[in-house]
Amino acid sequence: MKEQFEQLLERSISLEASDLHISSVEPPFFRCQGALMTPSDLAWPKNGIQELLQLLLNDRQSKAFEDDRSLDLAYSLPRGDRFRLNLYFERNRPALAVRRLNDSIQDLQSLNLPESLNKIPELTNGLVLITGPTGSGKSTTLSATIDQINRTKAFHIITIEDPIEQLHQSNKSLIHQRQLYRDVPSFSQGVKDALREDPDILLVGEMRDQETMKAAITAAETGHLVFSTLHTGDAVGTINRILGGFSAEEQRTLRHQLSMVIRAVVAQILVPTRDNDRRIPIVEVLWATKPVCNHIRTGRLEQIYSLMESGAQHGMITREQSLADHVHNGFVNLDEALRLSREPKTLTNLLELKDEEARKAAEEAIAALELAEFSDQAEVTTHS
Repeated sequence: MKEQFEQLLERSISLEASDLHISSVEPPFFRCQGALMTPSDLAWPKNGIQELLQLLLNDRQSKAFEDDRSLDLAYSLPRGDRFRLNLYFERNRPALAVRRLNDSIQDLQSLNLPESLNKIPELTNGLVLITGPTGSGKSTTLSATIDQINRTKAFHIITIEDPIEQLHQSNKSLIHQRQLYRDVPSFSQGVKDALREDPDILLVGEMRDQETMKAAITAAETGHLVFSTLHTGDAVGTINRILGGFSAEEQRTLRHQLSMVIRAVVAQILVPTRDNDRRIPIVEVLWATKPVCNHIRTGRLEQIYSLMESGAQHGMITREQSLADHVHNGFVNLDEALRLSREPKTLTNLLELKDEEARKAAEEAIAALELAEFSDQAEVTTHS
């Protein structure tokens, strides 16, 4: 069964699949360029996953899987390719989602992210949140950010991950990576421990519960730069998600704390390009300007979005603005953009504005060429 499983992993590599899904009764499915598919020539025994779990899990992991009904692990092929595995139950049957982990760390400039995100590695304190659904590229963005810091700053970086997805080698910075349940019992405990380990930067793989949220905010309050992720779809919704897990009394205190420590919220999703040969990020960026922090502190979160719409000079961008840029540049088709937009009318207005700007730019370019030609003709006439 191990050999068959590794053949599936090899197949996912050859298909350039981002994910592999193995269930108890269905055939394996691969996610290629965002779409699920199952090759007709695949042979995988029904209930083969039961035998596979016996090979993958030790006694402690088996008990944790039965108790928690979910379990994360890492797996490596003999040649070194690494994968993240998530075991879960559906209809009381085990299933497995496999995500291939990128061996090479991409740099921020190669990820098609907004230029304003280049400011994040220059931060020295506060809380930065990278958000989005599963498979939206959060880990890739975080890895690129940490790598940029590692290459340029002499910092002590501690990560707490489940599992460790990208292996970083200390460069200018010293990096220590701790894996949940192997090196540390919980995210919140890992953050508390880290405060006694002389860190400059903490990366908390995910803020899953109140304790982890509180610990991450406290770490940011004490002068550290803290990175973390949440499974939220937009920047303002991320603030709502954090506050929504607490009582009304706690929210008042938390709003004040967040307004003091938040530096940026980046919400991203990945969408196929028009030619379907790759996926590109649609990115929403919220920077913690004074007006934004004031709205967080006073609970007027619904007014933050208008600040983002008019905050281009601060590096802010809304989802609609990001979609409009990609449609205008020919990367994403209009139908797909409208489907992904939260405010289709706003997106349409932005595209009309961009078309008008393009028309004016073309007119100015033509006028400049005509002026140059006229000047050349006048010069020839003068010399004559």
